[in-house]
Amino acid sequence: MLDDGARREAFDFTSHFREDFYACLTRRGDTLFELADAMLCENGPVTSPVDLTLLAEHRRGHGALYDALNSGNIDEAGLRHALAVLPQPKAADNRLVLAVDVTHWLRPDAPCCPERLFCHVYGRSGRSSDQFVPGWPYSFVAALETGRTSWCQLLDALRLGPDDDVAEVTAAQVRRVVTGLIEGGQWEPEDPDILIVFDAGYDAPRMAYLLAGLPVEVLGRMRTDRVMRRPTPSLKEYAQTYPQGGRPPKHGKEFRFAKPETWGEPDAETVRVTDRYGTATAMAWDRLHPKLTTRSAWIDHTGELPVIEGTQIRLSVDHLPGGQDPLPVWLWSSKTGMTGADVDLRWQVFLRRFDLEHTFRMIKQTLGWTRPKLRTPQAADRWTWIVIAAHTQLRLLREAAADLRRPWEKPVAPSRLTPARVRRGFRNLRPHLHCPARAPKPSTPGPGRPVGSKNRHPATRHDVGKTTRRPESITERNRMKANKG
Repeated sequence: MLDDGARREAFDFTSHFREDFYACLTRRGDTLFELADAMLCENGPVTSPVDLTLLAEHRRGHGALYDALNSGNIDEAGLRHALAVLPQPKAADNRLVLAVDVTHWLRPDAPCCPERLFCHVYGRSGRSSDQFVPGWPYSFVAALETGRTSWCQLLDALRLGPDDDVAEVTAAQVRRVVTGLIEGGQWEPEDPDILIVFDAGYDAPRMAYLLAGLPVEVLGRMRTDRVMRRPTPSLKEYAQTYPQGGRPPKHGKEFRFAKPETWGEPDAETVRVTDRYGTATAMAWDRLHPKLTTRSAWIDHTGELPVIEGTQIRLSVDHLPGGQDPLPVWLWSSKTGMTGADVDLRWQVFLRRFDLEHTFRMIKQTLGWTRPKLRTPQAADRWTWIVIAAHTQLRLLREAAADLRRPWEKPVAPSRLTPARVRRGFRNLRPHLHCPARAPKPSTPGPGRPVGSKNRHPATRHDVGKTTRRPESITERNRMKANKG
């Protein structure tokens, strides 16, 4: 039996969110709102948006659906605020943990779609090699839960454009999300810092520099060929090491990931026995930093380059769940002075980042995020926010949904239902929720283009890839400026 108090609370939170969501639909709002409901009431995976117009929950025709996606409007700032004020999941030590990752909406056969980039994919179409496929990359920010789960709360989505610097745009996105959570009462000054988890595609020290001033801690995976530097030695230490004198160095000795002889003794070391990975050994070295140069991302930096210190963690396990050979994982945290318990918490939180992959699979394969063949990126953004709003309603209704399992599925507790199982019962829960969408008005469709006439306005073809090339060195930057002049 489901707890009645939990059901009422779930219905209240979901109804309030639906009202806020509807208020953010400033144009074609009724159609867009019913589109989200139809997405959740579909019996199987969403294969095409137009198929949703055949459901009873969508009371308008297919023409209204296309018009809403192409000409509608969503107040993204208001919807971000509505997501930020919801009850957020917390990690094991009762802190907010945000995961940031990029996933792609591939459009290789759409030359008429503007602002496409080459997206890095793995083993597509049965191939084992990496490929670059045209599409729209989206950066998602989500709040993670503790423990193994397929749930997380999507808080923001941002499409990366041809002119964007990924690190700067992502940092601005994370800053906006963190500011919204603080304004929404999700973080208090006495709470621990919000933990931001990045994968290897981001430069963790640079992200920590770009997010300075916020109550956050950056945790990211680093490549295995990186070279870090130890803390700058004091004048006394330098005089003892080099009695002949000389100019004191700005950086300490090298710490090469690929050369164990440069590691030295770790400042903290822990050994834990896990069910999925066997014995997990974590070693941490305090106050390591990268040696920055005036190249690439730091080419426009004015003044002295910063020294961004943090804790370097090396995690090694006995085996992986899939049977592959385990490789060590290198993590960098912007927090210094960690204890053994702090180190264990960081690598366990990093493993929770992969829960976001379950959400990506859910919104792509079940909610049909990448199924529509939309022409403009603005329409893709509207569809993306509708998918986020639909997924959020599933998370809010977890405590109210019953387990409508298939005969071959194992029964689980109501608190352990997956998003797909909660979606099966949404049609039964929808009558208990507030529905602000208005009834459709009778209308007559327009004549459209005459039968047999040709389209005399062919769509424009657009190139794929970045439109802004950034210099890698000062010499290259000066040469580009001279050519422009």
